[in-house]
Amino acid sequence: VELPALVEQHFVTTPQRGIFGHSMGGHGALVTALRHPGRYRSVSAFSPIVAPSQVPWGQKALGAYLGPDASAWAEWDAVALIKALPAGAERLPLLVEQGEADEFLAGQLRPELLAEACEQTGHPLTLRRHAGYDHSYYFIASFIDDHLRHHAEQLND
Repeated sequence: VELPALVEQHFVTTPQRGIFGHSMGGHGALVTALRHPGRYRSVSAFSPIVAPSQVPWGQKALGAYLGPDASAWAEWDAVALIKALPAGAERLPLLVEQGEADEFLAGQLRPELLAEACEQTGHPLTLRRHAGYDHSYYFIASFIDDHLRHHAEQLND
């Protein structure tokens, strides 16, 4: 929460906030929005790692940052956060873009885990998978307009 406070202190802001990111930044956007209900009105991600507690790179990172107790990792895992949402909790629509040629897709990103968690809990998710696209900034540039429209719709709703 330190960065939002710093931004709000030095810039003109409104309650209509959106957040998005790519890769680990996409993970950060999802987790930040899910951990702070009501703070953001829109969220989207490009190629996010969605369940770091369930994949090798995420387990290594979470272990290094939070220690070996895997139960402490849940609050930093989008899939775990969605599964833990209580009845009646905010269900902010998620937009996730994923390239099918992404080298990290099968082993680390695992968007199917997010889709399963959202389906189980009734959390709104638009997961779009694109043949031929990888983890590059070209991928982001190809679909950023859709994300900007998503945020504009959510923020002006």
